[in-house]
Amino acid sequence: MPRLLPDNPYQRYQARMISEIIASGIQPLQNISVLKRVGEDKKVEWAPVEKALEESAGHFCVGNQLSIADCCLIPQLYHARRWKIDLTKYLLIPSIEERLNSIEAFKVAHPNQQPDCPEKEKA
Repeated sequence: MPRLLPDNPYQRYQARMISEIIASGIQPLQNISVLKRVGEDKKVEWAPVEKALEESAGHFCVGNQLSIADCCLIPQLYHARRWKIDLTKYLLIPSIEERLNSIEAFKVAHPNQQPDCPEKEKA
């Protein structure tokens, strides 16, 4: 099984930092219950993630090795699209997403591939 944190200490820091930006700064504001309380206009911009990726990205979020940051990125991009967040101004995020979506483990883990996914969302 691949390690989700790189061996290199600085890359390990980068993977944790990107994961934290997504998990603490973006993910909570893409939950329906939170948006009902704070208002839908509070949907988060992805600029901090893109900025971090400018320093860390290679083929994936942190260099050329899959990491926990990649595992955090994909589900939140799914939610960003559900909320119709404009991601076209970012260059690194969609290119990393495209590479990740070509990996079998990410394909089978996609929310639309889960047994309890509503049929209307599977298309």
